[in-house]
Amino acid sequence: MRKTKMICTIGPASEDMEILEKVVLSGMNASRHNFSHGDHEEHGGRIKKVKELSKKLNREIAIILDTKGPEIRTGKFEPKKVELAKGSEFTVYAGDMDVVGDTTKCSVTYAGLANDVKPGNTILIDDGLVGLTVKSVEGNAIKCEVQNTGFVGTHKGVNVPGVSIQLPALTEKDKSDLIFGCEVGVTMIAASFIRKASDVKTIREILDANGGERILICSKIENQEGVDNLDEILEASDLIMVARGDLGVEIPIEQVPAVQKMIIKKCKAAGKPVVTATQMLDSMMRNPRPTRAEVSDVANAILDGTDAIMLSGESANGDYPVEAVATMAKIAEETEKSLEYKVAVSQAKTHIPAIAGVISRAASNAANELEAAAVITSTQTGATAKRISQCRPECPIIAVTPDPIVARQLAFSWGVYPVVADKMESTDEMLEKSVEIAKNSEFVKSGDIVVLAAGVPVDQVGATNLLKISEVK
Repeated sequence: MRKTKMICTIGPASEDMEILEKVVLSGMNASRHNFSHGDHEEHGGRIKKVKELSKKLNREIAIILDTKGPEIRTGKFEPKKVELAKGSEFTVYAGDMDVVGDTTKCSVTYAGLANDVKPGNTILIDDGLVGLTVKSVEGNAIKCEVQNTGFVGTHKGVNVPGVSIQLPALTEKDKSDLIFGCEVGVTMIAASFIRKASDVKTIREILDANGGERILICSKIENQEGVDNLDEILEASDLIMVARGDLGVEIPIEQVPAVQKMIIKKCKAAGKPVVTATQMLDSMMRNPRPTRAEVSDVANAILDGTDAIMLSGESANGDYPVEAVATMAKIAEETEKSLEYKVAVSQAKTHIPAIAGVISRAASNAANELEAAAVITSTQTGATAKRISQCRPECPIIAVTPDPIVARQLAFSWGVYPVVADKMESTDEMLEKSVEIAKNSEFVKSGDIVVLAAGVPVDQVGATNLLKISEVK
């Protein structure tokens, strides 16, 4: 059974009910809805479909709202696309949206850009396809020299690597989207362009004020400031995403692999799930098979210890959405055979509380040594399942919980398969019924060895203090 979790972006290529069902059956654990595009009606319709399929297929599928975030874009061009020549002069007007772009000038949406940049800085347009070197700043006019020949156009993204941009953490659109997320009951917010811990706290306050106290926050690390402040961001967040798209534009692209490994390592040390995202199977937007480099990229993220891997355009807009999901699942399953599970248990010592840590590590060790079919845990908050997930046992972790929200939150924890069941009243009932539920759900069969880990008494929240080894009857 695959243990690495898979997040799939839902878009025009995958929103049809028949295709969406195939995406779910191919291995999607969480659906991502990118609020950089589309409106509430469009996203609401897709979220409703995911919920319907979750019920129909009896699978706990998490729902992610990915915010647009504070971004800078070019204004209008006439024609919509023009070619800039290397070495030519080009002026960027900050905030003056009356300026119509051509081969000599354009406007950008952020009025403060002229205050943030200085001569020598680089301005990148459209994911870095065209670079501009800042020569001088006069009022809101930023005089530049074009670094390379290339096309620019209307509403293209603008990045300024190495410059601290003083944009607000949230736009009015983001605030509206967060409130919408609370109303439709999303599982997690993927928060774009997080630069410091206070950005996360601002989002938390809006969620809490609108009934979203239990919505998780995944901070996307997308620029140098986010990398520099990772420790404080990690402390304030529930999860972290290595968002390699903008990150690869904002920092030198050759640094991305090492930064990815560093982020994953820090998340593992903190005991928080981490998602690796962007261009993982990018060629499958056009081709039915991935490149060898893409297969290695997905595999290496898993070997580094990522909890989840994500598809963006591949499942949202590509020609082969179902094939991309199925391919990623196969790569994950094959790669997991090469993980060093005993090493993972020893690495988990740093961040789990004493008694809970001993039980979690013992459960994982016992499962590995006995070649158990599963670690089964009864959990009210998900804490026990998350702790054991951090230890990386070789077998799946079956988390039996009475809370559907907890079940969906566990969609991001490596190796955890949540099952929603009625609340259990006693320790004996919990131990007996948890195994029965795992058997009925076809995770284990008669004669299998299983390791049970839980907190007792059953109504005590957050304590992992019981370990039992059983044979399934």
